[in-house]
Amino acid sequence: MTPRKKTKKRRKAIKYKVITIRITSRQYKSLSNFSKSRRTTPNKIIKKAIKPLMSNYTGLEVNKAPVKVNQLELFNLE
Repeated sequence: MTPRKKTKKRRKAIKYKVITIRITSRQYKSLSNFSKSRRTTPNKIIKKAIKPLMSNYTGLEVNKAPVKVNQLELFNLE
């Protein structure tokens, strides 16, 4: 009997989310010209631009509005 080959541990798949933004035709032309001059894609340019802003907020807790005193328990969602 030959020994079994060890299989590599499968990596967890990365989940992506789609975000749609609307830009004017002039902005699109500017973005495409900029990306061509840098020899990259517009998507990578946008990701690189917002990366410093988004990396600081991964662990941020969002504060909810306090419940008013005269609020009915029926509408309290907690």
